[in-house]
Amino acid sequence: MDYMLETSQLKQKLLKTIYSLQVKSFTTLQSASPLLHSQSGMGMVTQHQVHQLADKAKRLCGDLDNIKNLLHYCQDDLVRQIPNPSGSRYGGVSGIHCSLDGSIYVTAESAPWVHVLSSTGHTRQSLPCQQAGKGGSIFLPEDVTVTRMGMVAVTDVVNEAIWIFNPHTSLSKREWIKIRKVGSPRGIGVDSMGNILVADYAQGQVHSFALDHAFRTVNVHSVPSLQGPRYVSPVPSGGFVVSEECGDVKVFMSSHKLLCSLSRKYGHQFGNPAGVCVDTDGSILVADEQRRTVHLFPEHGAPICLVSTGLRRPAGMACSSSGHLFVTDTVENCVKVFKYCVRPPYRHTNAGASCADPNQTHRWGGGVVPLQPH
Repeated sequence: MDYMLETSQLKQKLLKTIYSLQVKSFTTLQSASPLLHSQSGMGMVTQHQVHQLADKAKRLCGDLDNIKNLLHYCQDDLVRQIPNPSGSRYGGVSGIHCSLDGSIYVTAESAPWVHVLSSTGHTRQSLPCQQAGKGGSIFLPEDVTVTRMGMVAVTDVVNEAIWIFNPHTSLSKREWIKIRKVGSPRGIGVDSMGNILVADYAQGQVHSFALDHAFRTVNVHSVPSLQGPRYVSPVPSGGFVVSEECGDVKVFMSSHKLLCSLSRKYGHQFGNPAGVCVDTDGSILVADEQRRTVHLFPEHGAPICLVSTGLRRPAGMACSSSGHLFVTDTVENCVKVFKYCVRPPYRHTNAGASCADPNQTHRWGGGVVPLQPH
């Protein structure tokens, strides 16, 4: 049978099946509702039949969610590769952040730079990571994010520090401000309230704090008892998701209470989870360093493998509002860009965050302070 004809027939069959379910459920509801309200009992319907129907409906709703998700997302659609802007003499790219304006912020192993790229990979500017003052020593950023006020923030494992670049000074001054000392800072992000999130690997914690006008940390909170936290990402509705090197990914509410473990909720076995991000639909995306894959965990439905081939050692990860996934590959020393959904994720007007950047949007009144050109 001709492939196009077979596909067309399958489409018609799927639409007819969904329509039949819709019509049958609606007509049954119209018939059953007045009968159930007008009589004191259940007629001849037994308790077993009600439970049986509820179980079948639950499974059927799950099947419909899976069909919807499989139509919406796509697999292994590599769009482009962006080489390490620091050059091949440095280690592989590791940290990455995407902003709503399409800018990509990238760090690399052993490279004292934060590079700001366009969505197509062209370098817009490079921020040298050097401490303030004449002859200030360099530092090596591990991961990168952008605060609500548009300032670049990085983790620094060697110096056990969190640094923020102050864009209100000239770039020639290279003014990086050390805002906090952390035992072993790895991943960094900013939640929907503007708080900075830092994964402290050695201490097994995620720290959350805000900054006052003098760059002092305030409202400090810590989530303990994590097993090797690596990367952290905000959740649109509040809270955050964090990957644990020991094989799990956990979701916390804005109150810092554990909401769920992805391995338990979805019955998914991770190898070595690395980069995480959350899109505007609330779906969680996880890169698995050991299995060399990227999976999406939708709010409703089973996990979906978005990237099954083409990754050597995935590390940091970010997704854009245009439906693209940016994965840093430390072995091939580049950023791999995948199209992961047929249509861009629906942007909830009350979500409070974005997969690209939960802060640089007018919904929270946090205007972006542009970095000065290089």
